[in-house]
Amino acid sequence: MADRPFFSSKMGAYRLLLTGSFIALLCEILFVIAVPWPLKFVIDNLIVQGENANNALPNPELLLILAAAAVVVIAGLKALSGYLHTIGFALIGSRVLAEVRQDLYQHLQALSLSFHTKNKSGDLITRVISDLGIVKEVMINTILPLFGSLVLLVSMFGIMFWLHWQLALIALAILPMFWLAAGYLGKRIQKASRKQRHREGAMASTAAESIASIKAVQALSLNNKFAHSFGINNRKDLQHSVRAKQLSALLTGTVGILIGVVTALVLWFGARLVVSNELSPGELLVILAYLKSSFKPVRSFSRQVSRLAKAATAGERVLDIFEQTPDISDSPHAQPAPPLRGNVCFEQVSFAYEPGYPIFQNLNFSVIAGQKIALVGASGSGKSSIINLLLRLYDPQSGRVLLDGHDIRDFTVHSLRYQISVALQDPYIFATSVRDNIAYGLSDASDAEIETAAKLVNAHQFILALPKGYDTLISERGATLSNGQRQRIALARTAIRCSPILILDEPTTGLDRENEIAVVDALIRLSEGRTTFQITHHLHHALHSDAIWLLEQGRIIEQGTHAQLMQLNQRYAAMFKADLRNINQKENSDVING
Repeated sequence: MADRPFFSSKMGAYRLLLTGSFIALLCEILFVIAVPWPLKFVIDNLIVQGENANNALPNPELLLILAAAAVVVIAGLKALSGYLHTIGFALIGSRVLAEVRQDLYQHLQALSLSFHTKNKSGDLITRVISDLGIVKEVMINTILPLFGSLVLLVSMFGIMFWLHWQLALIALAILPMFWLAAGYLGKRIQKASRKQRHREGAMASTAAESIASIKAVQALSLNNKFAHSFGINNRKDLQHSVRAKQLSALLTGTVGILIGVVTALVLWFGARLVVSNELSPGELLVILAYLKSSFKPVRSFSRQVSRLAKAATAGERVLDIFEQTPDISDSPHAQPAPPLRGNVCFEQVSFAYEPGYPIFQNLNFSVIAGQKIALVGASGSGKSSIINLLLRLYDPQSGRVLLDGHDIRDFTVHSLRYQISVALQDPYIFATSVRDNIAYGLSDASDAEIETAAKLVNAHQFILALPKGYDTLISERGATLSNGQRQRIALARTAIRCSPILILDEPTTGLDRENEIAVVDALIRLSEGRTTFQITHHLHHALHSDAIWLLEQGRIIEQGTHAQLMQLNQRYAAMFKADLRNINQKENSDVING
């Protein structure tokens, strides 16, 4: 990926805050270094020398008061600088990762359908919310403090070498052993964490799928099946989590033992040096204090390895999405589409979702602006693929899709799709008000435009009958509405855009007779004056079309008006007669059962 948003492109916007935070961090390090020096002064100059009256300092009481005051001042300034850099780094980390999350969400939405069909929505949601949350927490609470601790470690060891280089070398002996242990166990912890995050993504996918289709799950008694699938991943997640904790505890214990051994060696050698007057008691105190402070980040790092490994895995999963490039994107020369008339042409179009399994091969057709085309045929014949190519949800492997004589790849994707209205078989209703659901079809739509669109599709009357009319809040996916009501609200959203091209993908599926009549009447009015492609399996809905295309294995094998195809008396005629018999049988059954 050319520009990884975790780094310079985001951090640069907070340069001033970052500089101030680093200054505060350096100040805290200076005050931490200064902490043991008043005590050294008291021990070496007031206690040790005080035992010898000839070397006693004048006015020791005042000096003791000054040393005690210095301890308080240093502690206060250390706390203030620590507060400032903690808040500063927290603000930077939170803001940067909030921007990254926004970029990730927008990038995810821009990825092509081919990506989304191959990835589970629950896992993608986990990456946007949970994985980035882990990265944020570790960056603020672990990585930035560890950076300060590293600077502190270097500074303290520098002073320890200045005081007594042999003791400093003994203290440094722990570092190679620590890195060996951290490197060996850290890889195993990261491996366990990677498996854990994978299982958590699988659990999220199972939960999202079952909750999104809860009606079907309960109706088909699939509760136990989904619970079993969730339980398998849950148990494996537990195993990987426990394994990561065990390895982390082993590393922490190993580091604790190493620190204890090194501290004992420094104390033993240091005490011998004090006895032989090669080192003052105050200097030994400073070295031991620095040793304790400098080993804090080492001990802290050993405890945080598991979190760091989990964050690294989470970061990999986030970057994996950023590194995905959309199959469909604006070309460098793409321009916003001008107001289109609606002439559609496919020129030698060949297309396949998967290599080696072609849907179309050299497909050609032309549609005049305002013409109504009905696409009929068995499932898998290529009806929806024509729509997918027209909407530029996919691009053909060869050939061109033209609108008003222009290759649609010459238009920006947004401007192209904005001039195409779509009514789907399963209309999606958002968890907001009826008014907002309709207004999603046109930005800045007025109340009058919303009501006009609702009246056009026979939705106005039933909307007024809702508890709060157009301001009625709809539950998720429109669960509180009937199929017909959901479809007509979706059609109103389609109607408000007034686009020159209209796509109708089985919009009457699952409707009862009364709602079907209302929706069909709405579709006739909605398609007036627009280039319309209507996919339908109910051939009696194609009667009002200017042309009917019968597709089979990606080819248009019959085309013409209903009368022409009936006169031809081939595949379409046989299908229509069978469809008509099914309708008559259903109506007779309804009369008998009614």
